[in-house]
Amino acid sequence: MTTIEAIRAALPAYPIEVSFPDIARWREGNTGIDYLHSFDSGLPGPHVMVLALTHGNEVSGAIAVETLLAAGIRPVAGRLSLGFGNVGAYERFSAENADATRYLDEDMNRVWSMRALDGPRNSRELTRARAMRPLLDTVDLLLDIHSMHEVSAPLMMTGPLEKAIALAAEIGLPEHVVIDKGHPNGTRMRDYGGFGDPASARNALLIETGQHFATVSREVALDAASRFLLHAGVVAEADLAQYLTQARPARQKFIEITQAVVASSMDFRFSQPFTGLEVIEKAGTEIARDGGEVIATPYDNCVVVQPSLRHLGVNVTVMRLGRLIER
Repeated sequence: MTTIEAIRAALPAYPIEVSFPDIARWREGNTGIDYLHSFDSGLPGPHVMVLALTHGNEVSGAIAVETLLAAGIRPVAGRLSLGFGNVGAYERFSAENADATRYLDEDMNRVWSMRALDGPRNSRELTRARAMRPLLDTVDLLLDIHSMHEVSAPLMMTGPLEKAIALAAEIGLPEHVVIDKGHPNGTRMRDYGGFGDPASARNALLIETGQHFATVSREVALDAASRFLLHAGVVAEADLAQYLTQARPARQKFIEITQAVVASSMDFRFSQPFTGLEVIEKAGTEIARDGGEVIATPYDNCVVVQPSLRHLGVNVTVMRLGRLIER
């Protein structure tokens, strides 16, 4: 057994603390696109979208969107869209293999480039993304709700653009904001089209609400969606007040990602039981070993972001490193 396999085998499964909603009743929306619903107030304002299930096993967002749809939330200005992304993967979820339905053929959060969307390649995720694209092309503000393999504090992922960083600061939650450049193996939805163009007024955020199946992740998802809609001015506060359950931090912390750590062998191990957001005081501190190579912090006060204890493997990003920046 390799080191990675031994680590996986030794880790207990996380309990599933929440119920997975039956979203089949939301299949037929009013947009001509399955599982996407849109409501126009008839008054001026932005088109704001809250999307769940870009990954099929990330249930907190599904609970939040289902809750807002079931509550009959409607915009008082602009336009509100609510929807579910990779429904095919979600429908195949099994508690016996809880991480298996992140996607069916490929990660749906890596296909949002013109090259992929307009190209000849096909997959079930690309088919769904292409179907969703006409509505997404009309969205001014997007919140894409995700969750994490490991227990961690929630993270707002902004991408590198100042407009998204500023939006995260204006919303004010969660406490930790991660400024990153995405992934080399494909474009995220939050970076698609105008969202990723610094000259465009269109804007998007991605929130990681916490561990996939934790009760607190459900509460964070509902709170974040509600604050996003209130900040955009499209929904009345009285309609969302019951979902505002998270305390606003005294001050947000902004973490700029400087590098990803990618495992190059099946003999990768962390040097500490990281859970994420640890600040390692001294440069040169060992944080992992990859075969015979020591991986150490590249600078003082280095932040460990999203260590992956269960999803280790060759050529897999196992953590990211960042520095705290002032804003």
